[in-house]
Amino acid sequence: MTTDGTSRMPYITSTEQLSDEWHGHFDRIADSRGHVGGPFGVLMNSPEIATRIADVGTYVRFEGTLPGPMRELAIITTARELECAYEWAIHEPLARDEGVSEDTIGVVADREPTESLPAADALVVDYGRALICDNEVPEPLFRTTKAHFGVEGITELTATFGYYNMLACVLNAFEVVPGDSLEEW
Repeated sequence: MTTDGTSRMPYITSTEQLSDEWHGHFDRIADSRGHVGGPFGVLMNSPEIATRIADVGTYVRFEGTLPGPMRELAIITTARELECAYEWAIHEPLARDEGVSEDTIGVVADREPTESLPAADALVVDYGRALICDNEVPEPLFRTTKAHFGVEGITELTATFGYYNMLACVLNAFEVVPGDSLEEW
């Protein structure tokens, strides 16, 4: 965060901040999420990229086949491993709402080993940690995760890690942090 408490980039939350030609892009993102905020507040500095990223996110977060608890667990794992405070602040309560246990959230938050977790939770966390921290997934972990989630499931799981990794990069680079106006995105 900058010294005056703002992000490094203009934070766009209304169409008045954009030229008329970009209002449709803003409206499209607002329609899919109820508002423009979080990473999209800074991504709107490039409305075309913001819209394309939002389209992927709409599928990953709202329309995909990955079960809600596994999706949110992947998101908080990404947030924790990339130290993205904003992503964590939004998705940790959503993970709880989706049914991710306090024990699992604690293991992710404290970067503890996953042996005590239910098998599916451990797979998601271990897979995400390997992908994010080591930039590869060892073959045995890949095979086990694929066997558990299936071809479509592991594809969506991997895409979820990738999508939220990208958002964490945006949030961290532009120093968008949780604050008094924190809202879902």
